[in-house]
Amino acid sequence: MKFFIADTFTDSLARLTADEQKAAKTTAFDLQANPKHPSLQFHRIERAKDQRFWSLRGSLDLRLIVHKDGDDLVACYVGHHDDAYAWAEKRRLEVHPKTGAAQLVEIRESVREIVVPKFVQEERSATTKPKILTRFSDDELLSFGVPTDWLADAREATEDTIFDLCEHLPREAAESLIELATGGSPTPPTIPVASADPFEHPDAQRRFRVMHNAEELEAALDAPWDKWTVFLHPAQRALVERSFTGPARVSGSAGTGKTIVALHRAVFLARNNPETRVLLTTFSDTLANALQAKLRRLLSSEPRLGDRIDVRAIDTIGCRLYELNVGPLRLASREEVRAVIREILGSEEGSRFSPAFLVAEWEQVVDAWQIDSWESYRDVARLGRKTRLSEAHRQTLWAIFERVREELAKRDLTTSSAVFQRLSQVFTTTRGPFDAVVVDEAQDISITQLRFLAALAGGRANALYFAGDIGQRIFQTPFSWKAVGVDVRGRSAVLKINYRTSHQIRSKADRLLDPEIADVDGNAERRDGTISIFNGLAPEIRTFATETDEVASVANWLRARIAEGIAPHEIAIFVRSDAQIDRARAVATAAGLSFKVLDKSVATTSGLASICTMHLAKGLEFRTVAVMACDDEVIPLQERISSVGDEADLEEVYVSERHLLYVACTRARDHLLVTGVQPASEFLEDLDVDN
Repeated sequence: MKFFIADTFTDSLARLTADEQKAAKTTAFDLQANPKHPSLQFHRIERAKDQRFWSLRGSLDLRLIVHKDGDDLVACYVGHHDDAYAWAEKRRLEVHPKTGAAQLVEIRESVREIVVPKFVQEERSATTKPKILTRFSDDELLSFGVPTDWLADAREATEDTIFDLCEHLPREAAESLIELATGGSPTPPTIPVASADPFEHPDAQRRFRVMHNAEELEAALDAPWDKWTVFLHPAQRALVERSFTGPARVSGSAGTGKTIVALHRAVFLARNNPETRVLLTTFSDTLANALQAKLRRLLSSEPRLGDRIDVRAIDTIGCRLYELNVGPLRLASREEVRAVIREILGSEEGSRFSPAFLVAEWEQVVDAWQIDSWESYRDVARLGRKTRLSEAHRQTLWAIFERVREELAKRDLTTSSAVFQRLSQVFTTTRGPFDAVVVDEAQDISITQLRFLAALAGGRANALYFAGDIGQRIFQTPFSWKAVGVDVRGRSAVLKINYRTSHQIRSKADRLLDPEIADVDGNAERRDGTISIFNGLAPEIRTFATETDEVASVANWLRARIAEGIAPHEIAIFVRSDAQIDRARAVATAAGLSFKVLDKSVATTSGLASICTMHLAKGLEFRTVAVMACDDEVIPLQERISSVGDEADLEEVYVSERHLLYVACTRARDHLLVTGVQPASEFLEDLDVDN
């Protein structure tokens, strides 16, 4: 007997109250433990077209919908009596005739009254838009997983109705039709051999997971919103399990599952190599904490595997390895280094270089590349620095920077860049403690961090794997990976399917970025090739005369979402920096929301809305997001603009601030509101360009 849980079950479970969820989980555990126990009270759903659907009593009014095929059971849905029965009456669990994948298919006749009039209305309209899938044969549409019942509707779809249609289709069919409709060329699923188990098909594994024991079932039911850590898209699974001869990189816009691919890659490497130790790292403790929590959920049924996966922020693991392999460490803070530069500049009478320019030159060139000699500084290509320097000027600057280096050494202070430079030298000649490294949010690692990671990998196959998005780079200035010795050409892939964010929110947020973004090495990513798999409401962009007006309006908007059934913990309010946190607090209070201001652990709490800065929003997701206080001089932050010491720095400030707002907006799944006080941020004009 096999016991499966479907993603539709975890979805429906999340919509119940806490007490109802407890009752449903208890019944699910009993079902798995002994499906023949008489207390379960199986009742066949007589009106269901699929006579293998049965109901189980979870409480007086709560019913679990289970599909029975021989001894195999699939937990499909849970809800109140009438809702649960209606769900079952509109579905079939079948094997697709072309792909061989097990699918839960919505019965076409059950939604005729909803769908047909919309298509008919389109056809009768004087402004009818062309049907976008008529060029594909039935066999081609079937090859993409479209159920037979829905072929005719697929042929009727226009660009206005495609999302309505896709809401009724299995996920692989919806993804393929949207990609076809937008000019893409999706790869049809592999057709299995006739004897293959339909639940083993890659598409089926995204929505059905066999529960081997009570621990696995508990993990699946305790984190319904995190089911994506279990269900992988076939394209994602291929990248997780692929063998690479050198460094590899997976990229894609926000919501395409890069972090999930990184998590599964780390687990895959540990599981398939019993002696392998894996470092799963990212650029901050905040994100490392989030990765650790997701990894625990993913490994709930095999916790010992986690003993060989070390999850650490890269700075944290760097300091730890430095002290183990080099010696005691006194890490220089950014403020200490800047103080040293100001002291030295104060003794340089008549210096033509401003403190801001010197700090930027130190951080982005000298310290970033760990330049330690006049010859190296003389010859370095000052990538991204537009202020041209003659050799004489460079000599003057190097005299200053050499004194900075000497002063830091005198005070026994080591910069973060120097830590990783030293470690890269250590592990170039000595094998490091990890056999493989997986890096999440790779767009924000530094030059010497990349050197360190390359040294850890040692040029071994499958030893270095990156996941990131150039459009979410908010901490590091761009640089050439090839120049550091990490070449991912031929071993790169771009994820194109957005699972987290609605089509409307994703397309609006994309306006903050260029249609094509390229790294320094020329690897380009087009944003318009990404598709969202579900439709939603258009984001709202609003500006106000006063902060009081903004607080009242955002509070009203949040109250409306709560009235629609959004739970407090599904809500977040983001602001640019700590200076605007009080405005977010005022909104939550006015909306009657209990809330938590997140710290660097970014631990959200059930029943509480989350408030935090945009920088801490990385790695989070919520059904409803308000991004507020987007005023002029707040984003982009005037303090950063005022400190610019080079023309290129100003451009980088604007780019990274755009990326920051993009990150905040793309944390939203269903509802997004972006607000500011007049004069508002110029970025809001870009977001609202079509209004």
